[in-house]
Amino acid sequence: MTHDHTVSTTLPHRTLGQGLSVSALGYGAMGISEFYGPSNDQDSRRLLAEVANAGIDLIDTADMYGRGHNETLIGEFLAERRRSLGASDIKIATKCGIDRGDADYARQINNRPEYIRACCEASLKRLGIERIDLYYLHRVDPQGDITAAMECLSELVKEGKIAHAGLCEVSASTLDKAHAIHPITALQTEYSLWTRDVEAEILPMARRLGVGLVPYSPLGRGFLTGRITSQDDLSKDDFRRRNPRFQADNLSRNLTLLETVHRVAERHDATPGQIALAWLLAQDEHIVPIPGTRRSAYLHENLGALALQLDTQDLDDLDSALPPKAAHGERYTEEGMKGVNA
Repeated sequence: MTHDHTVSTTLPHRTLGQGLSVSALGYGAMGISEFYGPSNDQDSRRLLAEVANAGIDLIDTADMYGRGHNETLIGEFLAERRRSLGASDIKIATKCGIDRGDADYARQINNRPEYIRACCEASLKRLGIERIDLYYLHRVDPQGDITAAMECLSELVKEGKIAHAGLCEVSASTLDKAHAIHPITALQTEYSLWTRDVEAEILPMARRLGVGLVPYSPLGRGFLTGRITSQDDLSKDDFRRRNPRFQADNLSRNLTLLETVHRVAERHDATPGQIALAWLLAQDEHIVPIPGTRRSAYLHENLGALALQLDTQDLDDLDSALPPKAAHGERYTEEGMKGVNA
């Protein structure tokens, strides 16, 4: 089936590190393959076309999402778009370093250079492209030395297989060490109104090094939209049912944190999710959030955040209501925390 490929809307752009210019909001594609309940490939390709036509030119994926399914799906979309437009207007970010094997959620962190290189080749093939615009090390082995992994990424840049190197969920010291080996274009980490850990050390280090920040789960895995009030709002196979912050006691306490977000949203005739994204965009000009959704209406709602200007009172109210460490519950299960802030 073909999809409409109208000329893309122009969105404001922001610059990550190393001069990489992208739309001020990217698109996180993980949810169209797994983790958030059932999805449909035909609907997903249709949504990807809508993402691109809306002006979003950064699509974020990873080799572990659906064990390659996510990259393959995006590769099919890119091929169709190239046929329609005669060129590619989308920048692709993907990742390696988490080896899921055959188990459901279990994962091993693998940063060996031969593994990184094999993963890069496999991602290029699935995506159907000759060069990955931004290639992240998805998690860093806390027991290992990042030097060899960064040297491998540097070689892949020299060979033209990747254009920019990135890291995910690393500490400020690891970011500093890695950047000295090869320039880091972007650090991807969880950052939102209810996950502000990066503000203490990591964001200041990124600013000092000139590294852009790409927050994933900028809407708190959907919590900050105000649409999740109990586990009944989640499908049976939604991974958030296992997430500590969505457990009954924690969820009810976390819901009280949203009251101020709702009040600020009313002032601006906006949704809570738009306020959460606008707050994030206001933290630094080199921040590019990558909210993900499978619904057209939510895609356009997210884009509406780009038109919001929060004033000092708004920002003060939000900072007071949701200070760092305000959320109840860890942001991942123990298995999910492997390699975080290494």
